[in-house]
Amino acid sequence: MVPLSYYLIVSGVLFGIGVIGVLVRREAVIIFLSIELMLSAVNLSLVAFSRFSGSLDGQALALLVMAVAAGEAAVGLAIMISLFRNKGTLDIDEINLLKG
Repeated sequence: MVPLSYYLIVSGVLFGIGVIGVLVRREAVIIFLSIELMLSAVNLSLVAFSRFSGSLDGQALALLVMAVAAGEAAVGLAIMISLFRNKGTLDIDEINLLKG
């Protein structure tokens, strides 16, 4: 049986990679994928805690997070397609729609 600490270490590493991807990269698709990686790390932690506690609450919450991630993916990709059609790029530094 794999100890809980191994799951939490893998989850922490995945979350850290996601945070670094959001902070360092300027491409919208990479930032979007990094956010999805962070959500997956949280799901791994929820399922691991649920398994070791013997309760199904964490697994139910992980399903809720997956549903939110699917909705976020659909809306995020639609926004990225719209931005690419209007601006011709997905570089965050080049997209300045909020400037007056």
